[in-house]
Amino acid sequence: MAAAVKRESTGGHAFLVASGILLSRIFGLVRVHFISHYLGLETDAADAWNQAFTIPNFLSNLFGEGVLSASFIPVYARLLARGDEREAGKVAGAIAAILAAVTSLIVLVGVLATPIFIDVFAPGFHGAKRDLTIRIVRILFPGAGLLVLSAWCLGVLNSHRKFFLSYTAPVLWNVAMIATLAAFGRSSGESRLAVMLAWGSVVGSALQFGVQLPMVLSLARQLRVNLDTKAADVREVIRNFVPVFISRGVVQISAVVDRMLASLLPTGAAAGLATAQVLYTLPVSLFGMAVSAAELPAMSSALGSEAEIAAYLRRRLNSGLRQIAFFIVPSAMAFLALGDVVAGALFQGGKFVANDTRYVWVIIAGSAVGLLASTLGRLYSSTYYALRDTRTPLRFAVIRVALTTALGYLCALPLPKLLGIDPRWGVAGLTASAGAAGWVEFTLLRRTLNARIGSTGLPASLVARLWTSAALAAAAAWAVKLAVGHHDPKIVAVPVLGIYGVVYFGATYVFGVEECVSTLQRLARFTSTGTRRPS
Repeated sequence: MAAAVKRESTGGHAFLVASGILLSRIFGLVRVHFISHYLGLETDAADAWNQAFTIPNFLSNLFGEGVLSASFIPVYARLLARGDEREAGKVAGAIAAILAAVTSLIVLVGVLATPIFIDVFAPGFHGAKRDLTIRIVRILFPGAGLLVLSAWCLGVLNSHRKFFLSYTAPVLWNVAMIATLAAFGRSSGESRLAVMLAWGSVVGSALQFGVQLPMVLSLARQLRVNLDTKAADVREVIRNFVPVFISRGVVQISAVVDRMLASLLPTGAAAGLATAQVLYTLPVSLFGMAVSAAELPAMSSALGSEAEIAAYLRRRLNSGLRQIAFFIVPSAMAFLALGDVVAGALFQGGKFVANDTRYVWVIIAGSAVGLLASTLGRLYSSTYYALRDTRTPLRFAVIRVALTTALGYLCALPLPKLLGIDPRWGVAGLTASAGAAGWVEFTLLRRTLNARIGSTGLPASLVARLWTSAALAAAAAWAVKLAVGHHDPKIVAVPVLGIYGVVYFGATYVFGVEECVSTLQRLARFTSTGTRRPS
């Protein structure tokens, strides 16, 4: 007997996720601004910090939010939808215990084996630069373990449709590092400051986990921490976890390969890539993650016949794709046409000079190639996870990483030499090649899912209207930029980016883009009510 398909509006949930991510990302940008101000870009301390930050981050990303969301939330949310809170509590407790045990072991091994990791992940680092990187990594590893437990909290909270706290918790992590930089930045040398910053990161990781735990305990009243791996639902989470873990690992390996290649380029490439990543991952997190995070519990809770669920998923997926594209298209255009304005406003100052701003602009312009594909691909992957299929995204992730690695090597090292340009510009080839590979992965994900649940995707007319609107906005912003002339980048950014946003919203409104109207209405409701109670 087929049950009725569960209907649920996630517009408000996506708004809460986006609001939480926006707050945490704003503080993240402030953190990077302080780091750039005190460590600069083309210094050994900056390269050491950014390269060291990648290695334990690899652990938290492997076991963190993306993997847990794909493997844990579908099972836990389904149990909650059925009203089986006792079994849901047992599953959540078992996953918490398993994660704690596994990450503790990995952290211990990681601290002991750090010199080996540095030789693999940063082969271009030697002498004092290598020693500093080793010291920072050893401090950061325990904090990465705490971030994994924080991701478990996020999985529980999201399944209970409590989104705001879980996505604002990283604010405390950023605040801890900002406070460290503010306290020691003026009185410490670059190397010592990088070490102090690592300790600040560990403190922030503990705060991020601790602030979520009380609400988790209040919601999961039947939570029972145990190491029971024989329960059917726990085993399903583990079965789902393995392919997603491998898929995430493959993607993380791609990021590590990029960092490895960057370490072979002149000083400043590793720091430049890390700084640019803060920018081009912002719209992916703010819009792609917001929609995907809100949709996954709803998709996973769908009940009904196979045809009913397929129709339900198509409707949710198509709606989510439109929401994502409305914000990602102008983000990509801004990176391409106005990247110097964005980077200068956020980072220029202190030891981060105008040449560094232009360097970062070129890197994020390369990322614009695949920004839309990478973000839309997140929602397609979430749809597979809601269908309890974690293997299909894995296959396509492997293809993407293979392409990224091969193209990244060619574009970062041989191509600049062949063209006779400065080798440091090869880092832009890393982001552009990753974008090209992202389009291949997105195409495979969409084609395979369409064969399974029916036709999905963005209408060509909508895509044309969005890109046209973004191009008109960029042209208007360029005119303002030329009129303002060369001044403080923070002053230039206000009118340039302001007119860019106004023209984009105005053009999409004139072109009848539904997402423009709904976004403006949601903002109007939000401002008219003052504050909304976050969930």
